[in-house]
Amino acid sequence: MTAPRAPRNRTITLSQEERAFYRAKLMQLEAPAALTEVLDHTICQDALTVLDWLPPNSIDLVFADPPYNLSKTFNSHAFSAMSLDEYESWLMIWLPQIQRVLKPTGSVYICGDWRSSAAIHRALGKFFIVRNRITWEREKGRGARRNWKNSSEDIWFATVSDDYTFHVDAVKLMRRVIAPYRNEKGLPKDWSETANGRFRLTHPSNLWTDLTVPFWSMPENTDHPTQKPEKLLAKIILASSNPGDVVLDPFLGSGTTSVTAKKLGRHFIGIEIDETYCCLTEKRLALADDNPAIQGYTGGVFWERNTLAHQKKSSKKKLALKPQPHLFGELEEQQ
Repeated sequence: MTAPRAPRNRTITLSQEERAFYRAKLMQLEAPAALTEVLDHTICQDALTVLDWLPPNSIDLVFADPPYNLSKTFNSHAFSAMSLDEYESWLMIWLPQIQRVLKPTGSVYICGDWRSSAAIHRALGKFFIVRNRITWEREKGRGARRNWKNSSEDIWFATVSDDYTFHVDAVKLMRRVIAPYRNEKGLPKDWSETANGRFRLTHPSNLWTDLTVPFWSMPENTDHPTQKPEKLLAKIILASSNPGDVVLDPFLGSGTTSVTAKKLGRHFIGIEIDETYCCLTEKRLALADDNPAIQGYTGGVFWERNTLAHQKKSSKKKLALKPQPHLFGELEEQQ
């Protein structure tokens, strides 16, 4: 028996009826499939099998959040830590298939932590042009008595070729202005006055400190132990794909990539071996029909944590900023 959840707990769960309903929507492949057959579906199988059956040169963007190089249980499946060389060899099993399914203009992002990051860099460089390493701050994490608290993760960004998509204007960050400089006429210099304070729209860097790991009071939260925030995926999808493009996640988990792709007008293909997480994905996809919001992203820009105290009202007010073409609805108040 599981303990009852607090009244304000918004974690997405499954009833037995929902599990049966969403299980019927899942797909399994037994042979190579055409893109139209798998588009906008959740495939409940091992990625190492399914990747062989996806059509070549059909995917615009891959986001992969594989098991990190540590021993961890994911519901009914477990991953065991191995040496760095062994982990690199494991990556080399499926990275060639990622290369095969991507278009010549495609991009790939692969997640890791300090234990796995070096192996990811080495393996990725054998098949792709490595462009950057993003480091993002993960708020959660316990302190250590004899080590530094582990509060960051990496995302490696690579492309198939030098011809790739990157929309920098779609992923700018709204930062609070600490020193609001003015020009000789007394007008704001590179910042704007908004309903929520003074902000500057800045270019994105490879250090992301504006993310909140999903937790119990957030409407996107599930019981998946390593769930990524929708805001993180929104940055990647908006930067490295176009509306109508196809986004693939071979280690889907509880569905953040597919859900965010749907909210942002992209097609998706998600592969996940665990049936429970696949059903959670389908429920989240259904919920996205009524709530296409992405927490922390409004007015076509990304906002720092805890800067939108009245988010629901602010999206209805005119900000003193040039609007961006990627607004998909109001957001929940930033927690």
